[in-house]
Amino acid sequence: MSRPPVEIWPDNFQAVHVFSATRTQWSYAGFGSPVGLIYSELPFVFEMEGIERKDWPRLFAELRVMEGAALEVMRSAKP
Repeated sequence: MSRPPVEIWPDNFQAVHVFSATRTQWSYAGFGSPVGLIYSELPFVFEMEGIERKDWPRLFAELRVMEGAALEVMRSAKP
């Protein structure tokens, strides 16, 4: 299924890129319910993506916003 392209504002590109890189780093509770990102993996992702350490706090805050929105979508999609 092809989806239409979305515009990513330049100020948000880094957060979207890192969020995409964490797509396999989700924690799940019983019965496959998503709980959230595995935060202990974020330093590895930040380093692999070349994110400067001074940007980590800002990026973490931005990722948490995206994580919350993603959780809402994933939970609402459950039958």
